[in-house]
Amino acid sequence: MQDMRCVIVIDPALPPGVIANTAAVLSLSLGRRHPQLVGEDLPDAAGELRLGITMVAIPILKCDADQLRALRAAANTHRDELTLVELTSATRNTRSYQEYAAALAATAEDELQYQGLALCGPAKRVRQLTGSLGLLR
Repeated sequence: MQDMRCVIVIDPALPPGVIANTAAVLSLSLGRRHPQLVGEDLPDAAGELRLGITMVAIPILKCDADQLRALRAAANTHRDELTLVELTSATRNTRSYQEYAAALAATAEDELQYQGLALCGPAKRVRQLTGSLGLLR
């Protein structure tokens, strides 16, 4: 796990609630793909078990919509070694996963508007792709 790195990259121009939701959705998808990222349940001082949380830092980085598109294209060429999770603006206009699937299927790639991406894979590759991006604050 030492050589694995995960990051989430979000467009900072989005409203705060959309940013928070984007981070949550991307994190959940990463957890599904990489269950080893989540530690075991831990007892507190009273012996009550608390559910495990992530064992790796997942920084939230920022870049604008054009940079997100370029980052997605660059990361997509490394799909054999990276997990790439994408969240598009179609989620803001659909009410169900089925509606989202239909909207995604009906939209050409060059028309997709990315809200955020999650990347997880070899630390060297993730840093190569995202090392110049600042933290979202």
